[in-house]
Amino acid sequence: MTRLVRIDQHRALIAVCLVFGSVSLVAVPPTLALGWDEIVYASRFGPYAQGPQVPFSAPRTRGVPVLVAPVAAFSDSVLVLRCYLTAVAALALYLGYRPWLGAVARPGTVPLAAALYASLWFVLFYAGAAMPNHYTAMALACATGCFLRTGGGRRLAYAGVVGGLAAAALMRPNDAVWPGLVLLAAAPLVHGRPAGHAPAPAAARVRRAGAAVCAGLALGLAPWAVEAWLRYDGMVARLREAGEIQGGMRPTFALPLHAAALDGPLLCRPCDGFGVGWASAGWWLLIPPLTALGLYAAARAGRRAYGLLPAAAALAVAAPYLFFLDYAAPRFLMPAYALLAPVVAEGAYALAARFRAGVLLPVGGAALLAAHAGVQLHQVETHSGIQAEAREDWRRTARVLRAHGVAPPCVLRGNSSVIPIAYTAGCRAGPRGSGAPGPGGEPEPSALVLRGRPLPPWAAAAGWRAYPVPGTYHPGWRVAVPPRAVSPRG
Repeated sequence: MTRLVRIDQHRALIAVCLVFGSVSLVAVPPTLALGWDEIVYASRFGPYAQGPQVPFSAPRTRGVPVLVAPVAAFSDSVLVLRCYLTAVAALALYLGYRPWLGAVARPGTVPLAAALYASLWFVLFYAGAAMPNHYTAMALACATGCFLRTGGGRRLAYAGVVGGLAAAALMRPNDAVWPGLVLLAAAPLVHGRPAGHAPAPAAARVRRAGAAVCAGLALGLAPWAVEAWLRYDGMVARLREAGEIQGGMRPTFALPLHAAALDGPLLCRPCDGFGVGWASAGWWLLIPPLTALGLYAAARAGRRAYGLLPAAAALAVAAPYLFFLDYAAPRFLMPAYALLAPVVAEGAYALAARFRAGVLLPVGGAALLAAHAGVQLHQVETHSGIQAEAREDWRRTARVLRAHGVAPPCVLRGNSSVIPIAYTAGCRAGPRGSGAPGPGGEPEPSALVLRGRPLPPWAAAAGWRAYPVPGTYHPGWRVAVPPRAVSPRG
């Protein structure tokens, strides 16, 4: 009977992964142009690297380039890349939650956990994206699930801990280190007494689990550390430069910012003027009570660690974003949602079991899930449309630049979107901002990209002229060119 339940859960998990990939491909057009971060990652390879090199700054890691290499190294087709990434994202969802089968108290919890996580609009949106957050989330979920199953001395479970933490650290080192330290600290508590069948001695289990955690983090962090010494004069210097680019970390309370970001934009920086849309953020209110119920259910089933450990790891990965970063993006907390999902699903099943004789709870639960799915699908379609139009602004701007004689080789300066616009126009992106070029420093740019800002005084004094970019989704785009630029071509 137990084996039959596991098989049914396994099939249900596979079905969730297939639905996840299919819905993502339908809701997010696979022809959606690459975003700014995706351009940086994909442009490491020949087909996407035509023209000037796109800067690869200190905060970025080599995980996503490794992920996209099988396609990006041979083809520049966005359609092929997005279809490939969606398939890999569905596989990652399976690998992330597969170790949890048999590791939770109630049958059906694992497919429900995967479905809850995969139903979030930003998870669906990023399924086909060359971005690290989903893979970090699934790698941490896999590592945590495997860690909980290492008590029986299973070699595959130890390999899962190593591989999961290595993949997470390769994608986003900061997101991997803190949950990894939680696992390391929990080794004596989780493995300090017999668990499972034919367990190894407690001290040996603790050593092996700790060694697996350390090995995974070391493997994943090694490329980052090597690159830090080769390009940035050491790890401290790279951390310092990364902090400067990202705006630094300081004590703050960003929970309201993350609640507001659940309704978009994809990056809320700055978040002034964005309020909380409770139609989009209402599901947050269910997380605390269902997490508490899940912890209680796991403790009653004699598996306290199966609730406490993922909850602690989720808090560890979320804390830097909630309490030390003064801007927000929905994708930042994806690893925390992924780790909490099994605990929340456990709580939902515990609640359903408590009222199994009634009709109100099943009907209400089904209505709640349907409303949640409707909101999430509406959100992903809305933001897909916004991104399609916003990214088309880069092409519109590039066309105006070409019309005014700006062609490769060229250098652009201007607002925060200068990198993707420069890539689209075949130019090199100079430093952000439109300050006057310093003597002996950065050469004079070929053009400036401005939005909602006047022509800088130095450019106006030199006879530069600004021209509007017509038909943009975001209003206010202009390009400024020096007097030597040719007149517009008809």
